[in-house]
Formats: sequence, structure tokens, C-alpha cells
Amino acid sequence: MNGRRPSLLRSAASLGLVALAGTTLLAGVHRLTADRIAEQERRAMLSQLSEIIPTDRYDNALRDDRITVRDEQHFPGGQTVTAYRARQDGRPVAVILRFAAPDGYNGPIQLLAGIDADGRLAGVRVTGHRETPGLGDWIEIEKSDWIRDFEGKSLGAPPPSGWQVQRDGGEFDQFTGATITPRAIVEAVQRALAYYEGHREALFETPRASAESPSE
Repeated sequence: MNGRRPSLLRSAASLGLVALAGTTLLAGVHRLTADRIAEQERRAMLSQLSEIIPTDRYDNALRDDRITVRDEQHFPGGQTVTAYRARQDGRPVAVILRFAAPDGYNGPIQLLAGIDADGRLAGVRVTGHRETPGLGDWIEIEKSDWIRDFEGKSLGAPPPSGWQVQRDGGEFDQFTGATITPRAIVEAVQRALAYYEGHREALFETPRASAESPSE
């Protein structure tokens, strides 16, 4: 009986060492993959931002010149919205808002909306969604040009009645069998424009990433 005890202790110690080694290895792999994933996400974000606001239109570090805002009226669902500010020689050029249309058919639809300093849309892009393949996924620019219909539009052009899908009497196309998806995006983009209209100066006033929300 006593002879078995040292053997059990050695076995337990060996298992402990194996577990420690495994944990250390997993932690190392996680650090390596996390860095790669973060870098891939950074590049993807920069690519998406430059699709909306070309890099020759601004001279600041767009990804770093940002603030976060929260406004339940314009961005419902408890969202924290990121606003990237583009500047040329210190003057406002545009802002790109990263937010979500909360009422997509299968959940929130992640969006980027670029708004020029004069209030016109430079462009809108979908960055993530769970809409039905073959129906709702026509919001992706790789699938169709529907998302380009927002370019050049503003809060007053079209007028408020036009900021709906055609089935509701507005100016935006809907997809056959998937009206909920484009309706959610149109309404979310209109709310984003309304937020910009009411917070235009505040959105550009502080050039540090640590700035507080202008709505708070």
C-alpha cells in the first residue's frame, strides 16, 4: 500500500506537468493567432474605410482619429457607434460611422456609412450580416450594386417620404421575397444621417481617439 503512494504521486506530478505544458502551448498559440487576427481585421477595416473615403481625400490617420457615441434614438439597441473622422489640413472632410441596423430579418446588419462634411453620403457598405443567402445577401456589394444607391443622397434628398423601400412608397428598391432586409438598412442609414445633422460640429471637434461621445 505504501509502495503505491509514491507511484501515484509521480503519476499525478507527470499529469500536472503535461497539463501545464499544454496550457502554456495553447496560450502561446492564442497570442500568435490573436495578433494575426487583429492585423487581418485592421487591414480589412482600412480597406473598407478607403472604399468609402479614398485615401487621397484626407491626410490624417483615419483609423486613429475616432470617437465612440451612443444615442438610443438614432442607434437603437444599446449600440456603441464608432465615428472615424477624415480631415485634410485639419479641416473636416467626412465622417464614417460604424453601426448596425438592428432589425434585419435574421438579426443586426453591420454597416459603415460615410458622410461628407456637407451631409451627403459618400457611400455605405455592409460589413457583416446573417441574412438569407440568395435573398437578403444582395445587400453585399460583391453580389449587387444595390448598396451604391445611397451614394450622393442626403437627409433631404430624397425627402423624408422617399427614405423607404418602394413597397412602402419610397425610392429604394426592395428584393423579391426579402423586403425586411433593405427596409432595415434604409431606415438605419436615414437615422445615421439625422444623427450627423444634429451633431455635425461635435463629431469633428476633438481629434483624439479617447474623446467622449458628443451625445453624452
